[in-house]
Amino acid sequence: MKRIFDPIHHFIELDDAEVALLDTRPMQRLRRLRQLGLAYLAFPAAEHSRFSHALGALAMGERVFESLRKHGGPFSDERDYQRQRRLLRVSLLLHDVGHGPFSHACESVLGIAHEARTRAILALDEIRGALEALEVEPRDVLALVTGEPSPRNAVLKELVSGPNLDADRMDYLQRDAYFTGVAGGRYDVDQLVGSLRTFDLNGSAVLGVDGRGLVALESFVLARYMMFATVYFHHTTRMFERVLQEALREIWPDPRALDPIEVFLEWDDARVFEALRERSSPAATALRERGKLFALAAEFNAERDLSSYDACLQALRDRFGDDVWADDQQQLVHRLPLIREGDDATVPVLTQAGIVDATRASDLIGKLAGPAHWRKLFVRRDRVDVDEARDLCRAVSAVRGAR
Repeated sequence: MKRIFDPIHHFIELDDAEVALLDTRPMQRLRRLRQLGLAYLAFPAAEHSRFSHALGALAMGERVFESLRKHGGPFSDERDYQRQRRLLRVSLLLHDVGHGPFSHACESVLGIAHEARTRAILALDEIRGALEALEVEPRDVLALVTGEPSPRNAVLKELVSGPNLDADRMDYLQRDAYFTGVAGGRYDVDQLVGSLRTFDLNGSAVLGVDGRGLVALESFVLARYMMFATVYFHHTTRMFERVLQEALREIWPDPRALDPIEVFLEWDDARVFEALRERSSPAATALRERGKLFALAAEFNAERDLSSYDACLQALRDRFGDDVWADDQQQLVHRLPLIREGDDATVPVLTQAGIVDATRASDLIGKLAGPAHWRKLFVRRDRVDVDEARDLCRAVSAVRGAR
């Protein structure tokens, strides 16, 4: 047994076969991928890696599974519990193994989602050998990470890559809040884990929450909302991700050249910056020196009425043309707390009235349900008078607000 100390979960224990999986090249590469991409340019301590997050996700999955066993989880016997536990732990270690440099900014340039890369990585001899030693089938891991084919156990699927109560999110909210210092990202993890239950709905076991843990679920929902608003969609982070995409298109003129999995795995955050070292383009220089190519002209967060945003965008484009960049992120936010009752992605809660949707069990979650928007308007600093752009947006918003 190997013990690894983690600032979030303290000691995380792994057996020899799991350590051998960690020692594979694809897993060690995760040490060289920042969990939050370029967020360290806004939050200087946010240097934590996807490797540490993989360990943290395993630790959270272990805690949840132990809690479910204590409360009569979906296990036929001890052997079934141990089999599902091993599959869960391995899948959580591997759930991010397909990420590229700087994560989602990379995907938008290369055009291939990280889950698709995972399929090719699981087929590598090195990984297959490690999984064979763990007595875990690659196809079962793939089913949990990508959902294709549909996994046999819905509870395991929810814990690995589900839309609401997955161990992935349970760890990264704590970890990202810790390393960014954002207090709003914390939630009552002990109460939430202790309140998780499996319910039989329409003949299937699903993961839900005992009503006594509803406040903990609310804290979890708020933590996710706050981290999106404060960290994930921070204007500095979003601006540099836009610049990074320009830089990546410079160093990867042919995105298909990275399709072979062995070629893709040679790239990490450090190699991207090495490739940009000798380039003198505005994007490359900005990333190396934290130069701000864009300035925030206006921000429209969590606004459902698009009229002010649309009016400001039009006014800026009329005045400054293509030197305006509109960053509209609402399409990325489709999970808790932004669900509506009746959607597939819901959290069942056991109340005195029976099992109900979280949006009915909690006024707070019900009020947060539905679409939320984080919209920002940027202008090029070197071509636009930033004060003029901001004054223009304030004037337009004032007129809209007076109506």
